[in-house]
Amino acid sequence: MTKIKMCGLSRLCDIEYANEVKPDFIGFVFAEKSKRYVSPEKAYELRKKLDSRIIPVGVFVNADIDFVAELVNSKTIDMVQLHGSEDENYIKNLRKLSDVPIIQAFRIEKISDTEKAELSTADYILLDSGGGSGKTFNHSLIENIKRPYFLAGGLTPENVGEISHRLEPYAVDASSSLETDGCKDINKMRAFVYALGRKD
Repeated sequence: MTKIKMCGLSRLCDIEYANEVKPDFIGFVFAEKSKRYVSPEKAYELRKKLDSRIIPVGVFVNADIDFVAELVNSKTIDMVQLHGSEDENYIKNLRKLSDVPIIQAFRIEKISDTEKAELSTADYILLDSGGGSGKTFNHSLIENIKRPYFLAGGLTPENVGEISHRLEPYAVDASSSLETDGCKDINKMRAFVYALGRKD
């Protein structure tokens, strides 16, 4: 069954909602320019309230490697997601400082973007329309991809079931489509997991 990641959690009620609907992963955004930014201190407190079966992922954009490693080693996060221009050397150096799975995000606009993603040494890749736009991209560009991937970009409770069935990604990732007026909405979160066949 396709795994679920819900990103951009920043409030205690977001964690309570996640504990109810039980996605496989949740994301804390540590990019200060993001409207979903959460401080390391706040994320640490929220993580303590998170169901232990849910994996907390830290989302970073060209962050200092030591900062990322500190959040891993303090047990604030259990996975790292790189959403900037981090390269293979960055991943290699990060592995020297922390021992958790790494997700590298790629903006897919042409077939060469997919080919580049397949070559990543990260544990997982995330394929997106880019920049949290909330829009889908041309999924025909990834139909022949060989490695497991997280799929993001424009996934909603209304379309995620059909898209997941057709593409069979390792996981789907949503953020803005789970919100109302910029805040996570429990009803949309429930609808998202129900669309993927989870009923409890």
